[in-house]
Amino acid sequence: MTHTASVELDSACTPQDIENRSFAIIDQELPPPRPFEGPLWQVARRCIHTLGDTDILGDLRLSAAGLEAGVAALLRGCTVYTDTRMAAAGLPMRRLTPLGVTVTPIMALPGLDELARAKKTTRSRAGLESLAGQMSGHIMVIGNAPTALLGLLDVLDRGAPPPALIVGMPVGFVNAAQSKELLRRSACPHFTLLGRKGGSAVAAACVNALADLALEQRGLGDVAKL
Repeated sequence: MTHTASVELDSACTPQDIENRSFAIIDQELPPPRPFEGPLWQVARRCIHTLGDTDILGDLRLSAAGLEAGVAALLRGCTVYTDTRMAAAGLPMRRLTPLGVTVTPIMALPGLDELARAKKTTRSRAGLESLAGQMSGHIMVIGNAPTALLGLLDVLDRGAPPPALIVGMPVGFVNAAQSKELLRRSACPHFTLLGRKGGSAVAAACVNALADLALEQRGLGDVAKL
C-alpha cells in the first residue's frame, strides 16, 4: 500500500512545469476582474505563488510607476540592496547577471556591528542609514526588518536622494504593519504588502518578476527559465 493511493497528484514535475501549473491555478482561483493587470499581475501572481496565499491580493500595493522605475533601474544595471542575506539568496543571479545587476546585502557591509552599537539600534537600520547617500537609482529590498524600513523612510524625510524603487515587505508583529503603512503614504515609488504578512522571499519575488520583465525587453526571456 502506497501513501499516494488515495491522493490525486498533479503531473507537473519539472521546475518550469510546476511554476507554470502554479500560475495557472492562481489565474483560475483569482479570475478577472483583478486589481492588477498585465505586467503588474505578473508581479502580484509571483508574490502569491511565493507565499502560497491568494488572500494577500487585497493587501498588495503595486503601482505602474513602481514597476516602470524598477524595470528601468534593472536595465541600467543597478545595485539591489537587501536588508538580509536571505532576501539576497532569493535573487538568482542567472536573472540579474545578464542585466549587469549586482546584489548587496546590507548585513554584509563592513563595520556594521560597531555602527549599530554606537547608534543603539539594529544592524539593519544602521546599515540602511549608512547607505543614505548611495541609494539614488538603485532598488532597496526590505523583507525582514521593520526597523530598516523605518530607517529608510527617516533618511528620505531628511532629504536623502530616493532610490528608484523600494520593495518594503517586512514580516512580523512589531511595527511591520506600521512601517508598511508609512511606506504606502510615501511619494517614493514602492511595492508593499500591508499588514503583518511579508518576508524576504516575497520581497525577492517582486524583484524576480521585474527582472523577468527586463529580460523580456532585452530579448533574453529564456534566461530566467534556465
